[in-house]
Amino acid sequence: MTRRVRQKGSQSNEKSKDIIESNSEISAAECCTSDSNCNVDWTTLPDDTMIQLFSSLNYRDRASLSSTCQTYRLLGSSACLWDSLDLRCHKFNSSVAEALSSRCKNLQKLRFRGVESANAIISLQARGLRGISGDFCQDMSDATLSMLAARHDLLENLQLGLDACQRISSDAIEAIAFCCKKLQRLQLSGVKKISGYAINTLAQHCPQLVEVEFVDCENVDVVALGNLSSVRYLSVAGARNLKWDSASQVWSKLPNLLGLDVSRTEINSAAAGRLFSLSQNLKVMLALNCPIFEAEVSNISAYNRKDRLLFALFNNIIEGLTLLSSDKTENKRELFSYWGKLKNKDKRLREIICWIERVLSHSLWHIAENSPRTFDDFWLKQGVSLSLCLLQSLQEDVQERATTTIATFLVDDDEIATVNRGRAEAVLQDGGILLLLDLARSCREALQSEAAKAIANLSMDPRVAKAVAENGGINVLVKLVMSMNKFVAEEAAGGLWNLSVGEEHKSTITEAGGVKALVDLIFRWPSDGDGSLCQEHAAGALANLSGNYKCSLAVAEAGGVHTLLMLAYSSKAEGVQEQAARALVNLASHGDSNTDDNSSVGQDAGALVALVQLTSSQHEGVRQEAAGALWNLSFDEKNREAIVAAGGVEALSCSNFSQGLQERAAGALWGLSVSEANSIAIGQEGGIAPLIALAHSDIEAVHETATGALWNLSFNPGNAVRIVEDGGVSVLVHLCSSSTSKMARYMAALALTYVFDGRMDEIVLVGSSSERNSKTLNLDGLRRLAFKHIEEFLHTFTDTQTFSTVVTSLSLTTLAHVAEATHIQEARHLRCSGAEIGRYIAMLQNSYSILKACAAFALFQLTMPRGRHAMHHTSLLQNGGVARVLRVTAAAANSTLETKVYAKLVLRNLELCHSDASISSICE
Repeated sequence: MTRRVRQKGSQSNEKSKDIIESNSEISAAECCTSDSNCNVDWTTLPDDTMIQLFSSLNYRDRASLSSTCQTYRLLGSSACLWDSLDLRCHKFNSSVAEALSSRCKNLQKLRFRGVESANAIISLQARGLRGISGDFCQDMSDATLSMLAARHDLLENLQLGLDACQRISSDAIEAIAFCCKKLQRLQLSGVKKISGYAINTLAQHCPQLVEVEFVDCENVDVVALGNLSSVRYLSVAGARNLKWDSASQVWSKLPNLLGLDVSRTEINSAAAGRLFSLSQNLKVMLALNCPIFEAEVSNISAYNRKDRLLFALFNNIIEGLTLLSSDKTENKRELFSYWGKLKNKDKRLREIICWIERVLSHSLWHIAENSPRTFDDFWLKQGVSLSLCLLQSLQEDVQERATTTIATFLVDDDEIATVNRGRAEAVLQDGGILLLLDLARSCREALQSEAAKAIANLSMDPRVAKAVAENGGINVLVKLVMSMNKFVAEEAAGGLWNLSVGEEHKSTITEAGGVKALVDLIFRWPSDGDGSLCQEHAAGALANLSGNYKCSLAVAEAGGVHTLLMLAYSSKAEGVQEQAARALVNLASHGDSNTDDNSSVGQDAGALVALVQLTSSQHEGVRQEAAGALWNLSFDEKNREAIVAAGGVEALSCSNFSQGLQERAAGALWGLSVSEANSIAIGQEGGIAPLIALAHSDIEAVHETATGALWNLSFNPGNAVRIVEDGGVSVLVHLCSSSTSKMARYMAALALTYVFDGRMDEIVLVGSSSERNSKTLNLDGLRRLAFKHIEEFLHTFTDTQTFSTVVTSLSLTTLAHVAEATHIQEARHLRCSGAEIGRYIAMLQNSYSILKACAAFALFQLTMPRGRHAMHHTSLLQNGGVARVLRVTAAAANSTLETKVYAKLVLRNLELCHSDASISSICE
């Protein structure tokens, strides 16, 4: 079963729904779930109550509800509901901004994603903005940033990152300094060069600047940073090319510096010691993942003095944090939430702790994002506990970043979809499941999305998946799949995809309404662009669920068959096509136990045509799944003719397929060849030569299915001739004697008996083609070769002493022992028609003794009690009056030892099956 893990990289929101229009499917009827609810006049509730209800909605739903009536419009426009706005999970452009502008006059805080959203902020007319935070701003230019600063001169907090702002230069920083004189916090990531002039301009014009973060910047003027006298918290994490001798001297003189983050830099032990010893107020330094420092220092206790702490990867960070405050909590995991809730708290201490939370969450995220296969010891010892501790922070951005960190560090390798079991188990043991589920229930969509992603990755581990299910995680994810936010629904569907791998979770997902939610999700966003991820995740989950019989009925009932066919045929996305085709494979796999689903897949208009066409897809995975679906469908007689009519034989008859596709294509041809008409068509349309080529394969699964198809095809005399002409005899002989698969050897022997039981001879004799005659001149030699290897195959099951005892004795115990020793377990799944059974009966009377022996052996395997089709074969034999023929064969002097034994075993099987049938009829 396919599983999904979090993928690295940004999530574009170009195709997501408009904030105001995305709830267009919600009807008034959905607001009334009971008679009592229908009698409530919501407009009569106090305004304060309604505003409180509005505040619990996301922005899109808040705007949508405001459009229902004039009263709600007035309440929905209340300034207290629009003091902050998070647009990261929505499409935000100028037209949306203009629609919202009347409500955003008093907007204080804004979060956005992408350069299009940044350009649209101007149209909000929110001149009083105090805080702007942007993600994925790698395409933002100096002009855009300068305009944002110029239009919002009251800004106190400006954050852009954590991805690199590669197009931003010192010019934009100067513009910020000139325009935003009340700036208190500035965070920029990935700026190539920050000049001394730009920093000095900040120092001159922004006297209230308290916190500066120049993260992952290539060149920063360290001397100029020493002029930021108002700064209490400075981060240069990931900054390259810093001159630490100079930096340590200059920064130690910053009069108000309390916290310094030098993580992921090349700081050395001397510079760290100098900063601590010379600085008057420096209280906390973070030096996480600093290779030079860690190589020089193994114990940082020498750097720590009273009220001064240095944190590195090799010391216990949580224990160090507890030294900051006299207030203690027994549960170290709740450290940040405990401090945040204290009523009588030191304002300066709280400020330091909030800063530590932010920079620590950033460092952990960066380690997880860029070092997926290393730092395993760190994550297990303290990284997991730290991340779970940060989950309980009262700062929203810290919570989100910690959640993203957990989702990321769980993944060892995105490409091969592997999750680190040790880290997943650590999250489970530390109570992380309940924490993440609580966050997934949040009304903040960005947090819902990140929590669903983490839960999805955790669910890759079966033990953790069980804990997720036991704690109500499936119901949480099903509700999130119904979200009108694309990112939330996408991640939640991924979680159900992973959980549905476990057989024990399939019914729970279905009972929770997961099937309908997944089917509905497929139609919620278009298949092109970003909507394809939602569809791929939903189709993947439906594919897993369809492997279960009862769940497959729910999929069919919810319209899943038509939906999946639509995806498989019309989607342009490889992942969507592959998962949709895989779902169809599973829906069609239930065979006799689920004929309704099986036939519904085949009978849906254009279904088989679509699947046949998908076998020619440009994507290997799609081709394999389509061939697999045709393989399953081909065993339903209602579908066989339609598959052939749709060009299935030609599409499946190719010898240059990949290994996986070869097996599925051969299996589909095997299923199609059950029909005599199809068998003839396959022979006439050139399907035999590719199957012979596939039978050459060294891969057991491939040559086994190809041999099964050749066995079916060889029943027809015309096909038998083609097998001889195309060199199939030598291949079947080789398989009969050398295949690693006992089943392949068995079916190769049966195919050779069909070819050389005499029926083909008449066609050969009347053939007039010189080419054909030239190919069949040595027919007798081929027959002798075939019979020799059939005999050798039968001898591999023969124990002469035991067989002789069976012939001369009436001991049922000995007969049962021989039956168990010579039975081929896989043969219990084979099903033969009445004509084939009749042909084996006729072989019992053939002049060739080896054909008699092989026919008796075949009938013994087909009638073995408890075989899937044993009753069917027994009924055909009894109706044909075979008992007398078997007794004569077993007693005939000219019958070989094997023939006599297997004839007796068939008679035994007939008696046992008759007894079982009698008992079953009595019970009924």
